[in-house]
Amino acid sequence: MNGGITVAGLTKRYGPVTAVDGLTFTVEPGQVTGFLGPNGAGKTTTLRMLLGLVAPTAGSALIGGQRYAELAEPRQVVGAVLEATGFHPDRTGRDHLRVIACSAGIQRSRVDQVLDRVGLTDAADRRVRGYSLGMRQRLGLAAALLGDPWVLILDEPGNGLDPAGLAELRDLLRGLAGDGRTVLMSSHVLSEVAQTVDHVIIIAGGTLRHVGKLSELTGTQGETLEAAFLRLTSDLTRPAGAAAPAGN
Repeated sequence: MNGGITVAGLTKRYGPVTAVDGLTFTVEPGQVTGFLGPNGAGKTTTLRMLLGLVAPTAGSALIGGQRYAELAEPRQVVGAVLEATGFHPDRTGRDHLRVIACSAGIQRSRVDQVLDRVGLTDAADRRVRGYSLGMRQRLGLAAALLGDPWVLILDEPGNGLDPAGLAELRDLLRGLAGDGRTVLMSSHVLSEVAQTVDHVIIIAGGTLRHVGKLSELTGTQGETLEAAFLRLTSDLTRPAGAAAPAGN
C-alpha cells in the first residue's frame, strides 16, 4: 500500500479548550513534510488523532484513505514514533523489537535489518535501561520501520541525537521519501528541518498558518525558515483565554 495523509476539518476540543481547530491539509508520498508549530500549537494532538489514539471532535484524519482503526495490518502501513518511552528496561533492544515483530506477524529477520538501518547493531544486546536518549530514539525508529511501512509519522525524531546522528536521520528520512514513502515529522529544531524537508505545514493556536513547499516559504523573500516561522506564528499561539492540555 502506498498512500498519503489527508486531514479535513480536523478539530479536537477538551471542554472549553479547542486544541485543534478545523485543520485541513494533505501530505503526499515521495517527500519529507515538516509539521511545525510553537509549544501548545496542537501538533501532538493532531498526530495522536492520525494514529487513532485520540478521537476527533469533528473532521477526519485518514492514512491511505482510511482511518487508522480501519487498517488491517497497521504496522505494515504506518510506522510511528511519538516519544522515546514505553520500553521494558530489562529487555535488550533486540528483544524489544522481537516482541513487536512477533505480535505483528512480521518476519524475525526484519529485526536485524532495522537495527542496522538505525545504527544500533552494536548496542542491540544491551539492556534498554542503559540506553541514552538518542539510543532510545533510534530504537523507537527501528520499531517504526519493522513493518516496512509506506507512511512514517514522527514526533521530534531527532531529540537526543548528536550531530552525526542527526545527519544519519536526515539521510534515512530522505532515502525513505525517495523510495516513494510518505514522511511526516514534527520538530522544534528548525535548522535541521530546513535541511531535511521538502514541504512544511505550520500551525499555531490549533489553526493552520501555512502549507506548501519549503522553497516557496523561504525563497521569495530570502527568509530563513526560522524567520518565516516566527512571522507566521508570533501573532497567534492559542486562542485568548484558552489553556492547552498536556502535550504540544
